[in-house]
Amino acid sequence: MSVLIAVTSDTHYGDKTRNPPSLLFQHLEEKNPDLILHAGDVTSHELLEELERFAPVVAVRGNADYLNLPEERVIDVDNVVIGLLHGPQFFSLNAQFLTLKALDMGVDLLIFGHTHRFYHDTYSIHGKRVVLLNPGSPTFPRMDSPGFVFLEIKGENIRVERITFW
Repeated sequence: MSVLIAVTSDTHYGDKTRNPPSLLFQHLEEKNPDLILHAGDVTSHELLEELERFAPVVAVRGNADYLNLPEERVIDVDNVVIGLLHGPQFFSLNAQFLTLKALDMGVDLLIFGHTHRFYHDTYSIHGKRVVLLNPGSPTFPRMDSPGFVFLEIKGENIRVERITFW
């Protein structure tokens, strides 16, 4: 049995964009994920409510959020420990700092946002494998295509499927 998770970040709905992420919604409706993870800069309660129509949502606060959300979350999905944070403290993509943060949090997979760009890589440090993932932004990408990610978790296997809109 596998678990399907939709992962998004940096939607900035109502903040930097007035356009709802309709292509994201379309994919969520088609794939019917078990869970949705949002790595911050949601900027709208309405968007969280809309996402909840498709699956339970776990979200963290980004630097542009004024929502009452935690800065970090750790969840266990099918024995894969996932860390979720936005990441403005890392300024830009710094894989070494992010890998150390993942070890600090005790997670197998660290999901972060803030850069508005897709990133996925696996590192091994101190004998532990750490997967880093930034889903990018479905509404306000920077030097990237708009999109998000589906994760399929089956046991210890993590499959990443990037969805781009164009």
